[in-house]
Amino acid sequence: MSSAKYDVVGLGNAIVDILAIADDAFLADLGIEKDAMQLIEEPRAQQLTELARNPVITSGGSGANTIAGLASFGGSAGYIGKIADDELGHQFMREMMATGVPFHTRPLTHGPATARSIIFVTEDGHRSMNTFLGASVLFSKDDVDTTMVRNGQILYLEGYLFDKEEAKTAFVHAAEIAKAAGRKVAVTMSDSFCVDRHRASFRQLVRGFADIVFANEAELLSLYETSDFDAALSALHADCAVAAVTRSAKGSVVIGEGEPIVVAAEPVKKVVDTTGAGDQYAAGFLFGLARGLPLATCARLGHIAAAEVISHFGPRPEQSYKALAEAAGIYV
Repeated sequence: MSSAKYDVVGLGNAIVDILAIADDAFLADLGIEKDAMQLIEEPRAQQLTELARNPVITSGGSGANTIAGLASFGGSAGYIGKIADDELGHQFMREMMATGVPFHTRPLTHGPATARSIIFVTEDGHRSMNTFLGASVLFSKDDVDTTMVRNGQILYLEGYLFDKEEAKTAFVHAAEIAKAAGRKVAVTMSDSFCVDRHRASFRQLVRGFADIVFANEAELLSLYETSDFDAALSALHADCAVAAVTRSAKGSVVIGEGEPIVVAAEPVKKVVDTTGAGDQYAAGFLFGLARGLPLATCARLGHIAAAEVISHFGPRPEQSYKALAEAAGIYV
């Protein structure tokens, strides 16, 4: 295996987040399920965008958030995802390139707009996501940058791409390229409803391609169709070499060789917005893994990143993760 140019190459939905504060009554009136992700069509996206009060508009997308976080740790990364040739698409490209991450996927010139996720955040910090996938899922095998994938030590795949067949094909194609080049493949489950929709495909992916799996507790239970956390964890352990399962304030459980490792969450003075918490946990974990750190330290880096991102609006870091890691005594 040749040396890698990038620590991680991410492949996912290129989405712009529109974040606004709302209360439970607002969510109920509009039929929005709290603390979940719902797929919506363009007219609904336009309606909710207009109803969002004083929104914060920022580039998002689960995999892209993780790649931006990894760059904040000082890691080298590339990103592959589909945007449209419109203002939100241009914003996404500008903001990704500003983090030092190359992003060269050809924009869509005809068809739906750049994807957006209208996220309503309640006082308790929970986020309710309403996602119009738009151009992001018109991602095909032709959009996979073969050279970039081969040049990444780890290929990080975002589970949300499984919602369209053509994108799913591209997803598997990228995994095959990475494996053929002797690279590691990491997969994030993304959302429990996404797992519900594509359970059989996810299980096949975890068993057949994934070296590293990220999931939260709800996604893990959905994947193995059980309410027994320990049983689901044992099943995951049998299916992949390395996994990290986040459990909100309980921290995370990491699977590797030997017994599972429980790692505590980092303290947070006030939870402002949980958007991006799992994405940034993955950023810290992948950065540590790419640098050969012990799994427990990888998880600690993940919790440091997650604690920072839930302390403010938006899914990407406002502080340097590298500085926060060094302040915690973790040097790379």
